[in-house]
Amino acid sequence: MSNAFTTFLNNRTAVQITVYAIVCGAIFLFPLVLDNDFLLNRYARYLVLGMAAMALSLSWGYAGILNLGQALSFGIGSYCMAMALKLRTVPVHTGEGGLPDFMVWNNVETLPWFWQPFHSMPFALLAGIVVPVFLAVILGWFMFRGRVIGVYVAIITLATLVVGNLLIIDQQRFTGGFNGITDLAQLELFGIEFDAYSKSTYYLVAVCMTVCLFLALAVTKSKAGMILQAVRDHEDRVRFFGYDVAWYKVLAFSVSAGIAGVAGMLYTVVMEFASPTFLGVPLSLSIVIWCAVGGRQSLLGALLGAILVAGMEGTLSESETFLDTWTLIMGAAFVLVVLFLPNGLAGLFEMLRRRLAAQPAEKPTEGATDAAVLADKGAAERS
Repeated sequence: MSNAFTTFLNNRTAVQITVYAIVCGAIFLFPLVLDNDFLLNRYARYLVLGMAAMALSLSWGYAGILNLGQALSFGIGSYCMAMALKLRTVPVHTGEGGLPDFMVWNNVETLPWFWQPFHSMPFALLAGIVVPVFLAVILGWFMFRGRVIGVYVAIITLATLVVGNLLIIDQQRFTGGFNGITDLAQLELFGIEFDAYSKSTYYLVAVCMTVCLFLALAVTKSKAGMILQAVRDHEDRVRFFGYDVAWYKVLAFSVSAGIAGVAGMLYTVVMEFASPTFLGVPLSLSIVIWCAVGGRQSLLGALLGAILVAGMEGTLSESETFLDTWTLIMGAAFVLVVLFLPNGLAGLFEMLRRRLAAQPAEKPTEGATDAAVLADKGAAERS
């Protein structure tokens, strides 16, 4: 029985890795068939948004943590990158001594202490990941140690996002307020300059997306990932077996925040500015919608769902025919997916795969049975 179970997991993982590799390979080959810098920049933006949705899938789909404040980690990463690039702008866009222009307009005379470390690009890259992870650990520790679950987690994360957004807007002297941080220098790493409309930037986004995707997949396939899925489906049962449920939830919550921070940094490189809208409620709710449409229990599904929905929004909103009705169309499409495809587009492909393979009726939610078996097995080993 144990050997059969292990073989099933190995075969399933091999198929997933193959599918993920094919999709990532297609993304890397895309610039070879597209000779349009503007569209290349747009598709790079869609890939970044896909990363944010994929990060939410890790916490929501695999751990059952609905984070309505995902844009907070995304926005923090964006501002960390923007601060570093702002300090590298040409003198005409800054004040005396390299002081950012918006600080000059607000009568700030010296660069604030928390801006000083961003003269170092390695520090900025590290901060864009560490700061979101640190905040997620702190917030997650209080929530999950207090056994806060369900809608209350969603409310707390949403409230935290609103506080962060208001803080960015209120501290105009140091953050640029409503205008955000603009007129940024181009990112330069290892002697390579990443122009927002160049293939180098697209490949930078594609590489980071691929690494994060396979990192998240590795987490879900690890023992910790299986326990997370068991927590999602039977939290009390997993706690009864002696596992520290709060620790596993904090792990998923913080890894998701770190990936969102990376996505936020890339978004600033692609968009060439940072804005409070990157920490806004509309973007955060959009990430939830993208994840649901693609399939919250599939990392690749959430990624492709974001690319598909964001691409449709961009196309419809720029069409004269659908200029006034594109939001209605997107809303109707989302309602239809929720009603008829509760597991998203990934669930549709899974359903088709089962029918083609002539397998038995649908099994429990992906990973639920495997996770429960692993939890029982781990508890038996410890006893």
